[in-house]
Amino acid sequence: MKLLGFIVIIPARYASSRLPGKPLLRLAGKPMIQHVYERAVASGADEVIIATDDQRIRQVAEAFGASVALTSDRHPSGSDRLAEVVAQRGYSAETIIVNLQGDEPTMPAALIRQVADNLQQHSEASVSTLCERITTAADLFDPHVVKVITDCDGLALTFSRAAIPWDRDAFSVTTEELPQRSEHYRHIGLYAYRAGFITEYVQWPPCALEQMEALEQLRVLWRGHRIHVAVALEPPGHGVDTETDLQRVEQLLLS
Repeated sequence: MKLLGFIVIIPARYASSRLPGKPLLRLAGKPMIQHVYERAVASGADEVIIATDDQRIRQVAEAFGASVALTSDRHPSGSDRLAEVVAQRGYSAETIIVNLQGDEPTMPAALIRQVADNLQQHSEASVSTLCERITTAADLFDPHVVKVITDCDGLALTFSRAAIPWDRDAFSVTTEELPQRSEHYRHIGLYAYRAGFITEYVQWPPCALEQMEALEQLRVLWRGHRIHVAVALEPPGHGVDTETDLQRVEQLLLS
């Protein structure tokens, strides 16, 4: 199959309860959003757009040469912001859109390309995303680490903050370490969609499963659509949610 092009949209908002103005915080001499943008460009995307509701982010992004779409400040999620850009730009329903979060300055370009290519190769899926093997009990039982299980074709069965699958025999004895047979995977929050699906998705109200787990992707499964999940070709780097994350990522970028 000949691989087609794709578009990366980077939703970036100024408001953040823990790190106000997060996209503009400087890392290794550049604003964070510039690092994210450069990762997207390096992926070979046909177009990279920063979608924001803030003029400060817009001015900084345009100053380093980015294409910017100014969007509503009332969107509840990045997916809604993407849908507005799709409508603004008039993309065809089959256009592949990668949703790259604006706080992922170390996301490898190879993974951005991988998630786009995987969606093209799996016509049965409405969404594609990635995962990586969980190797420690601490990560498996951490509710901040989202877990995923798939079927034999790599299509998601479910996502959860709980430890899934539950190893009945091993965990009845200990939860301090993973058994050798352990097959647990962490979900990586990088998505590709077809533009037509994004438009449909944001019209659906949140479902109860999504609200309980605080995981938007469960709305996709609840509506009967499929999500393809591939093991990431390389480690996904580190996102930035806290001041500690900011310091750690800066060290990575400087090393």
